[in-house]
Amino acid sequence: MNIQEAKSSYSINLELLANQVVEGFITGMHKSPFHGFSVEFAEHRLYNKGESTKHIDWKLYAKTDKLFVKRYEEETNLRCHLILDNSGSMHYPLQKNISIKKLNKIGFSAIASAALLEILRRQRDAYGLSIYAEESEFYAPAKGSERHRRILLNNLEQILQKKTPNTKTKTYTALHEIAEKIHRRSLIFLFTDMLQTETNQEKLFEALRHLKYNKHEVVLFHTFDGIHELNFDFDNAPKRFVDIETGEYINLYADSIKENYKVAIENYFNTLKMKCMQYKIDYVPVDINKGFESVLTTYLISRKRFL
Repeated sequence: MNIQEAKSSYSINLELLANQVVEGFITGMHKSPFHGFSVEFAEHRLYNKGESTKHIDWKLYAKTDKLFVKRYEEETNLRCHLILDNSGSMHYPLQKNISIKKLNKIGFSAIASAALLEILRRQRDAYGLSIYAEESEFYAPAKGSERHRRILLNNLEQILQKKTPNTKTKTYTALHEIAEKIHRRSLIFLFTDMLQTETNQEKLFEALRHLKYNKHEVVLFHTFDGIHELNFDFDNAPKRFVDIETGEYINLYADSIKENYKVAIENYFNTLKMKCMQYKIDYVPVDINKGFESVLTTYLISRKRFL
């Protein structure tokens, strides 16, 4: 196998994976309290009494006994901006090939984002994307075209195919830059593990507050691996724990620090939750081992509240 063949031997069809996630979620909605949310009828909206009957879909009325009006491309209801942390720590645990059953934090975030793009497309909403690590790597403002969605999917696929060793996180620097670019009121979803090489918590939350300007709604998807990063579930053989972003390491037995580690990490999670409540930011912890339902359900709730 030559070098070029080796580079192309692995590719991920993010659109296919996103469709699998969305279709599974919609099927599950029929058995949930969210059955009333409009996902299937992406090309329609409810008829408002008194308006013209010209665009009523009578075939749909025959099936549902409800009046729906056909929605057109220009009828964008919402602007959504997705922000992904692409720093080294988001590539934990290291995975050679990403799939729905084999995820790291960046893989989970990319597939979740692609699934959100699919739902936003069906809802005729506008969507933008930002990717950052030590600096801003990609920015695209919110648009609603199919060509735009494919550009965003392509950039999400690229971050899954690139190795990102020792890439540090500068979340609050990047968020200030992104906040300056988003001028129109938007629903903002941020995927990050909140593991920073910049450790000033006040500066971090100042940046999150900056995103709240212009009446934006901000949802923080705190992305983590619950098995290892929350429960510290390692066997008690001697191990070398390496910081992906700095390269620093420590040799130890996991059991020797497990109890203290769990107390410290739970306190950190609680601090993040309380700070987000203080600044009116929706805090949603998402364990990459527990599927995408919490992300998509949060979108539905946030969308209904936003409009």
